[in-house]
Amino acid sequence: MSSQARNSDPTSTVDPYDFLQITANPDGTIGRNPNRFPNTSPTTDHPTVFSKDISVNKSTETWARIFLPRKALDNHSKLPVIIYFHGGGFINCSAASTVFHVFCSNMAMELFSIVVSINYRLAPENRLPAAYDDAIDAFHWIKATDENWLLDYADFGQCFVMGTSSGANIAYHASQQYLNSQVNDSNALEIKGLILNQPFFSGVLRTDSELRLINDAVLPLCVADLMWELSLPRGVDRDHEYCNPTVGLEKIGKLKWKVLLTGWDGDPIIDRQVELANAMKCRGVQVVEHFGKGNYHAVEIKEPSKANALYLIIKDFCCR
Repeated sequence: MSSQARNSDPTSTVDPYDFLQITANPDGTIGRNPNRFPNTSPTTDHPTVFSKDISVNKSTETWARIFLPRKALDNHSKLPVIIYFHGGGFINCSAASTVFHVFCSNMAMELFSIVVSINYRLAPENRLPAAYDDAIDAFHWIKATDENWLLDYADFGQCFVMGTSSGANIAYHASQQYLNSQVNDSNALEIKGLILNQPFFSGVLRTDSELRLINDAVLPLCVADLMWELSLPRGVDRDHEYCNPTVGLEKIGKLKWKVLLTGWDGDPIIDRQVELANAMKCRGVQVVEHFGKGNYHAVEIKEPSKANALYLIIKDFCCR
């Protein structure tokens, strides 16, 4: 797989607005199809995993959904904490979206961990870095909260930050910002590792995988471009550091946590993900790679068998 290829695009056959089921409003917001991503309510009577929603910041209306394995209550275990950021291209979904609720619930059970899924603000109503700010806000909240599930059952010495797709982009950027701001702070959250599942990146110059999969059924190139157009700060292009992983690489060497980076070569973003993994390794970061053949972007969210395989990879990574 090569990195950046050329700056000319074949013709796309996809209408990105139709694909995403969104409409542009005159005030810069978007209309979303409310039925595209159904929601699931939290529950404290599930047979294996309890869940509940807790406010993180009332001023920004951010909140978190906490998933607690039921058997932790029986043996009063202290569990590792996975701080999770959902996908959706920065513009869609929430911690309540059924696909992410199921994914996090199963992950809490399979990894016997507390999962704290953060509901951050969406673009274009709140463009980046709003989601990063919400993530950092959540890190501070987790450390200071009096929420009993975390106080009673969380091992705050075993915290991992994870995201899928755009959520992995949030995990990547917010973790670095948090780490840099908490140097020599004894009260900082003790994060042991960063889990980037098919992180969402782009750039002005196209990669081979983007051109090869320009009309991909799951993430066509023009759809990814539109999500970036709606999410990045106004007036910047896709070579902004929020978007292009080759920008701001000098910050990577400061990242002292181990990093798990996963991807599939059926994902148009795979070249960007491989490029980031190589850049991290060149700068001394401990990187564990899992790049597979076939499959598609965010496959683990849609296919239980792929999710189960990912849980095993994460379990091995966390125990290293």
